[in-house]
Amino acid sequence: MRSWHGLGDVPAGWGRSVVTIGVFDGVHRGHRLMAERAVAMAREMGVPSVAVTFDPHPGEVVRPGTHPPRLTSPRHRIELLAALGVDEVCVLPFTLEFSQMTPDEFVQTVLVDRLHAAGVVVGENFRFGHQAAGDVETLHTLGDKYDFVAEAVPLVSNGEAISSSLVRERLVVGDVAGAADALGRSHRVEGVVVRGYQRGRQLGFPTANVESPQFTAIPADGVYAGWLQCVPVGNIPAPYAGERWPAAISVGTNPTFEGVPRTVEAHAINRDDLDLYGAHVAVDFDARLRDNLKFDSIEALVAQIHRDVSEVGRLTS
Repeated sequence: MRSWHGLGDVPAGWGRSVVTIGVFDGVHRGHRLMAERAVAMAREMGVPSVAVTFDPHPGEVVRPGTHPPRLTSPRHRIELLAALGVDEVCVLPFTLEFSQMTPDEFVQTVLVDRLHAAGVVVGENFRFGHQAAGDVETLHTLGDKYDFVAEAVPLVSNGEAISSSLVRERLVVGDVAGAADALGRSHRVEGVVVRGYQRGRQLGFPTANVESPQFTAIPADGVYAGWLQCVPVGNIPAPYAGERWPAAISVGTNPTFEGVPRTVEAHAINRDDLDLYGAHVAVDFDARLRDNLKFDSIEALVAQIHRDVSEVGRLTS
C-alpha cells in the first residue's frame, strides 16, 4: 500500500478506482464500514480502492482556534486505513484555497480528473465544497453528470451512531473503554519522549514523558492501564522494534508535586532498563484506574503506585 501526499503524487496513467472520502480522524468503527464498502465495491468493479483524507483537519483552516482535538496522526491514520484493505491513501493538503472549491469543482478536480472515480463511498452525513454546500444528494447528482456511482453508508454499529465527536466526548471524561468501543481499538497518543523532572525514576518507577503534537486528543487527567511501544517514523527505525510493554499511564499535573505542567507519562512495567529519550512512542489507553490524587507523603504515593502497577499487570495479562 502506497500513500500519496497531494494530487500531484497520483501516478500518471492512473485508471479508474473506487474512492472513499472523509477526514477519517480516529478511523473509528463507522469509518471502517465506509472503507470496507469501498474495498468490496472496488473488487466488484475490478479496480483499486482509494481513501481520500485531509491534513490538516479542515477545522484548523476554516475555523482556526475552534477545531476539535485530533484523534490520530496522519501517519497512524494511513496505517489504519491500509489495515482495512484500502489499496491507496491520498492525503490532500487542506488549504484555504482548497476550502473555497464549489462541490462541482471538488468532484471534477479530485474525483474525476485525478482519481477517475467509478464509484464513491461516503458517510451518510457527508458534506463537501465551499461552506459545506454539497451533501449526499449533490454527490448523486454529480455522479450522474460525471459517470460514477455514489453510495452513502450509515455510520452505525450495533445500533449506535459512531462519530469522531462521540470518541472525543468519551475521552474528555476519561472513558477510554467507551472510546475504545467506538474506535474498535484502544485510543492512542503518540509523541517523542523528552526529559522531565525524573521523579518517577527517583521513586523507583521510571516513566517515558511523552511530548505529543499540538491538538492531540488526550484523555482526562487520571491514571490508566495500557501499553507503551516505540514506533518508526518515516525512515527512522524504532528502538526495541517489535516490543510492546504493559504500562501504568499518568495524565495530569501530578498534584503531589505542585507546579508541574500537564503531562502524559507511561511506566513500562518490569522494565527499568529502557532508554527511550528521543524515541517516538505510542501510548495506548485501555482502562481508567483512578483520579489523580494529592498524597500527604512520598511513602503514600509510592504505595499507591505499587497498587496501580499491580492492577495494570492484572488487566493486561
